[in-house]
Amino acid sequence: MSKLLKFEGYNYLRQRLVLATLSGKPVRIEKIRSDDENPGLRDFEMKFLNLLEKVTNGSVIEISYTGTSILYRPGAIEGGRIEHDCGTDRSISYYLEPMVALAPFSKKPFVLILQGITTDHIDPSVDIIRTVLLPQLKRFGVDSNLELKITKRGAPPLGGGEVVFSCAPIRQLKPVQFIDEGRIKRVRGIAYCTRVSPQTANRLVESARSLLNRYIPDIYIYTDVYKGAESGKSPGFALSLVAESNTEVLLSAEKAAEPGQTPEDVGVMASKLLLNEIRKGGCVDTTSQWLNLLLMILAPEDVGKIRIGELSAFTIQYLRDIKAFFGVSFKIQPDDSNDTILMTCMGIGYVNQNKKTT
Repeated sequence: MSKLLKFEGYNYLRQRLVLATLSGKPVRIEKIRSDDENPGLRDFEMKFLNLLEKVTNGSVIEISYTGTSILYRPGAIEGGRIEHDCGTDRSISYYLEPMVALAPFSKKPFVLILQGITTDHIDPSVDIIRTVLLPQLKRFGVDSNLELKITKRGAPPLGGGEVVFSCAPIRQLKPVQFIDEGRIKRVRGIAYCTRVSPQTANRLVESARSLLNRYIPDIYIYTDVYKGAESGKSPGFALSLVAESNTEVLLSAEKAAEPGQTPEDVGVMASKLLLNEIRKGGCVDTTSQWLNLLLMILAPEDVGKIRIGELSAFTIQYLRDIKAFFGVSFKIQPDDSNDTILMTCMGIGYVNQNKKTT
């Protein structure tokens, strides 16, 4: 029986449960909002635990009477066809991001149908997961039957969106050395609007182009207008942008409309956020740092190397948690020539025992 790991606080709950599931180590998380007026787990965290239970086989989740501490003994990642209602507290991405990390190591091919909000102000949108996170999985060798379909859009507060994520399991990842950031050669994006005038999407595109055209001419932003049953229950619009370099680096930024913002505001904000990501440099952007670092740890016993722009506070904590679960730490070298950071580690040679060698 491996040693029980202990953590405190409600932050980083998802990543700790995912790391526990992959490493097979039981974990106890205490003091979850113990000083709050409304202590314990929130509704969306309970829904995430439910989803984790559906995806795995033989997991034991014990929640204390007050909901301020949980004990999680992970089981095997089962996969299969799973439907889950994500509610309206957090967007679908809150649930989908951790599943993207678990799916390659499941027993059966994943087909995950999630219902809820597709884009909000807190989590990355499902567009970014589709256009940025999934291509990064392919770099590590997870490429058979990997796709994310957005069947319905759902804007906050009522949601009503739906996505289908499918992924076939693999036995082992490929080691990755990805340090050449190249030059940005084009910008692609998706401007979506639902239950508002279709003209809104065009206004988003115009305002984004007005700012980005100063830097690069090759910009194409798809307008995605949803009508009827596919448009969810609430009006909303958002813009997600991805800059691609000639070495297949993907840097992303996005902005969802908050109440009272015009499409022009949203377009300009998203463009500035993208330019900020490009300024930081590196081969992966802030939203996908955690996934790359996790997959580098799980890769075969070979040296993995990646260049990142700026370590976010979330990623720094993630590195600490990775060390607690897998006992692996990264070598972090600042590169003064272009203000980026080189992260190097040795993979642990994680093998998906459920998948027979072909």
